[in-house]
Amino acid sequence: MKRLLARLLRQHVQIAGADPQQHCVLVSFKLRSPGFGDHAERDAIHRFTAELAAAIAGSAVGEFDGDEFGEGECTLFMYGPDADRLFAVVQPLLISWKPLKGGSAIKRYGPPGSSEQRVNF
Repeated sequence: MKRLLARLLRQHVQIAGADPQQHCVLVSFKLRSPGFGDHAERDAIHRFTAELAAAIAGSAVGEFDGDEFGEGECTLFMYGPDADRLFAVVQPLLISWKPLKGGSAIKRYGPPGSSEQRVNF
């Protein structure tokens, strides 16, 4: 799982052009359906990520950069100058969202390869 997250992060940074010097918060969880999840599940996730994006923008702690679906999992990407402040803003939403149960967040303090802290839900 850790190798998959690292690979996804490297790909996402390259594709999205995200500033690799910024801190990030990655949230990963299993989908109910295999592959990319079903349409209803993806819609629910997109509604939830709109809430995350609004909370992040409203607190001026960074940005919600998107999601990635595959292999029965979803990963959410958030970037900002301080992973702890970014996580503090999204944590209440993450804790209250039932589909995240059993998932995790990784707070990364700098570019890929920097120190990380894992939080399980």
